[in-house]
Amino acid sequence: MQIPLATYRIQFTPSFGFDAAKAIAAYLEQLGVSHLYASPILTSRTGSTHGYDAVNPREIDPELGGAEKFDQLVEQLQNLNINWVQDIVPNHMAFSSQNEMLMDVLENGADSIYRDFFDIDWNHHYPENNCKVLAPFLGKFCGDCLESGELQIQYEKSGLTINYYENKFPIRIESYSQVLTYDLGRLQEKLGRDNPAFVKLLGVLYTLKYIPSGEEGREREDQISFIKRMLWELWNGSEEVKQYIEENVSTFNGEVGKPESFDLLENLLTEQFFRLAYWKVGNEELNYRRFFTVNDLISLRVEDENVFETTHELILQLVEEGKFNGLRIDHIDGLYDPAQYLNRLREKAPEVYLIVEKILEPQEELPITWPIQGTSGYDFLNQLNGIFCDESNEEQFDEIYYRFIGKAVSCEELIDQNKRLIISRHLAGDIDNLAHLFKKISAGYRYASDFTMYGLKSALVEILALFPVYRTYINSGGASSADREYIEQVMTQAKKNIPNFLNELDFIEKFLLLEYDDNLPEENREEWLRFLMRLQQFTGPLMAKGVEDTVLYVYNRLVSLNEVGSHPGSFGVSLEDFHTYNSNTTANWPHTMNTTSTHDTKRGEDVRTRINVLSEIPEEWEQNLKQWRDINASHKDYVSGRDIPTYNDEYLFYQTLIGAFPFSKDEYPEFVERIKEYIIKAIREAKVHTAWIKNDSDYEDGFTNFAERVLKDSEDNQFLKAFRPFQEKIQHYGILSSLSQALLKLTAPGLPDIYQGTELWDLSLVDPDNRRPVDFDKRQKYLEEIKSKTGSDLLDYIPQLLETPEDGRIKLFLIYKTLQARGEYLDLFQRGTYEKLSVVGSLKSHIVGFSRELGEQKIIVIAPRFFTSLVEKGEYPFGEQVWQETRIVPPADSTNTWQDVFTGKQVDGEDALWVRDILQDFPVALLVNK
Repeated sequence: MQIPLATYRIQFTPSFGFDAAKAIAAYLEQLGVSHLYASPILTSRTGSTHGYDAVNPREIDPELGGAEKFDQLVEQLQNLNINWVQDIVPNHMAFSSQNEMLMDVLENGADSIYRDFFDIDWNHHYPENNCKVLAPFLGKFCGDCLESGELQIQYEKSGLTINYYENKFPIRIESYSQVLTYDLGRLQEKLGRDNPAFVKLLGVLYTLKYIPSGEEGREREDQISFIKRMLWELWNGSEEVKQYIEENVSTFNGEVGKPESFDLLENLLTEQFFRLAYWKVGNEELNYRRFFTVNDLISLRVEDENVFETTHELILQLVEEGKFNGLRIDHIDGLYDPAQYLNRLREKAPEVYLIVEKILEPQEELPITWPIQGTSGYDFLNQLNGIFCDESNEEQFDEIYYRFIGKAVSCEELIDQNKRLIISRHLAGDIDNLAHLFKKISAGYRYASDFTMYGLKSALVEILALFPVYRTYINSGGASSADREYIEQVMTQAKKNIPNFLNELDFIEKFLLLEYDDNLPEENREEWLRFLMRLQQFTGPLMAKGVEDTVLYVYNRLVSLNEVGSHPGSFGVSLEDFHTYNSNTTANWPHTMNTTSTHDTKRGEDVRTRINVLSEIPEEWEQNLKQWRDINASHKDYVSGRDIPTYNDEYLFYQTLIGAFPFSKDEYPEFVERIKEYIIKAIREAKVHTAWIKNDSDYEDGFTNFAERVLKDSEDNQFLKAFRPFQEKIQHYGILSSLSQALLKLTAPGLPDIYQGTELWDLSLVDPDNRRPVDFDKRQKYLEEIKSKTGSDLLDYIPQLLETPEDGRIKLFLIYKTLQARGEYLDLFQRGTYEKLSVVGSLKSHIVGFSRELGEQKIIVIAPRFFTSLVEKGEYPFGEQVWQETRIVPPADSTNTWQDVFTGKQVDGEDALWVRDILQDFPVALLVNK
């Protein structure tokens, strides 16, 4: 297995494909990266900017360059000794007319060879969904779309489809007769019965009457292909037949203003294997599993071995060929049986480096039995981010937040409220499906036969709302002690919350813990297990939508803490907890991935470090807040009895400005537009004043207008005059924190991942802002300069970097030098021990220090924090006047001489290493024992 030294995440898009990656390959090699870490590259929907909406898992995306360009990129990377970690998506595909496997299902229903590929309930409890796939993509009620002419039959080479704008739904072959025989006498009269074209059409119609089904799948497929080929030949070979089909299609498409003219199309729709519906129906009557609440991402049944083999054939081939050396599994919690999936994948690819995208709640541990190397790094991100938040000011920050918004709020209550909101508005259909399944099972038990749908659903809602983690992993092998504890915790609270449903809760608890009756037949045991496995697939989406995509935009106390995988109610992480976390990583997951930015993070890594600075200076933060609120009060709109924005949204707005404000004035106009786009996303995700489902244009326009007014680039802008001095101060301290953050990520147990472009300052916001194009030319230029200067004149070059930190070269310098050290001492970083260092002195809480050791090799990492009380704005934390008597006890059995990787200077110390001697020229230190 190739364990990466460091990965570099690339977001491939149609405008940044394989050729573009080739152009930066040499840069990545010079930077010190060992593995390109790629977003999904299998064929996705046309124009996809992320790749998580695959339509063909057996093809490399032509929009990125296809197989040929991919092979050229792999060859170039391998020539540079760079390998490849690939992000794969086993949970879902796009619900799209480009998805040929799904279209085959919609066209052939139970006769499709892909019938069991997608997670569809063909025997749904709603009769209108029975033997059909709900297609909730209409912008209004189906009848309205029909009579407004928005649903249109179209004929082309692939056959007849019913189209709704760009969406195309294939008509089942048996329904062709309706269109092709409508007023057939008209064509006979025109051509005559013996006309070759007419005879050929009759042959097609005859064949349509005897289309095989069921076990004769291959024969059916051949006949359908034959019929479509004959029709296309008639279309192109006979003008009269073409005109006849066109006229019939036009007749079926109806005439707006004549409702009765749509009867033919309505009847045709009822015959199909899909049910076109208003998109809101998807939240309540869905009969397929989605990715989260996204209607146009349909889930796969990857637990089926045939589905696994088909969707992973190309992936595993590329692993076998050595083109993929690592895999990152997207949304592992969405799978029916994650352990089964991972074991199957590991069996097929025993040497591949394997990580999973997994959100771990506080105190939750990754299942130790999974055959993987670790997670994609959100757990590390939140531990690292937390140590730059001053825990001691939590109570004061609470009060500042409450005073500004005019009320006290509980994060826990917000989580509970919003999970229930998501259940009622977005997952109602999913919960309904679970309840019906449970009702069906419970009817077979004498002590549960009287349970009502209302009672069962109430109990399920309570359990799901209370779930403290993304999911449990109980399967046929039973439950772990941790999973049992979670379930017992949930059930205890549920019984307190809804005591009227104790019987239902007791019954469900038996199911969740698989406490089978002794005499329960095997068939019933399988039903129990199936219900439990289905339920486990929905706790994750609920947690993600309720917390990650809602509460993190509502609870704005300190938004740098509102990150993927975080618990926003926690205010920082203690140094002791950070060291404990790293020690556990060394013991259990030494090759896990460590990240600070991803395509999914809510804020760029350097945005967070800026906002974290506020935790150090609560009084100054509140003073500025009051001043800004007073200055900007006149810029608010007053609509329908409310000021826009509300104080809570205004509080978020100011933190966002502090975190993302650009270094360069040239970027300011674009920044204002980015802020306006971010505002819309943030307030829709919050679901308080507006939402994706139902936009409140008054509130959205009012807020963006407010932003435009207060950010107007003019001489008389009082807000910017008041804001900029404070922002520039935060910006300076944020730079210092970012350097410490970068060093810790690059040296902590695990392997570091660098998200594209973040080797310079990353001031991006949530996607799609964090997927903007990266200026690699600038980065290449800077790196060439850094490499040319890192010889004997280091101490002359570092002051230049410190003089203009805003250009980001200082961060790139740190990353480059640390990656070179990782390469030189790779075994130490991958297999070495981790020990927190004893820091002595009055400023010991300001130092994050640890050592990594392997045999005789030893390194020390020193990263300061909480700079506002150490230095003034514009100053660096150097020398005795800052660090005074603060010192570090070196590891036992080390020699007295250490060399700093960044400055090249030697530091001596037998019983103590004095921070004042170490931090004289550079803000952080990486010491190698000599």
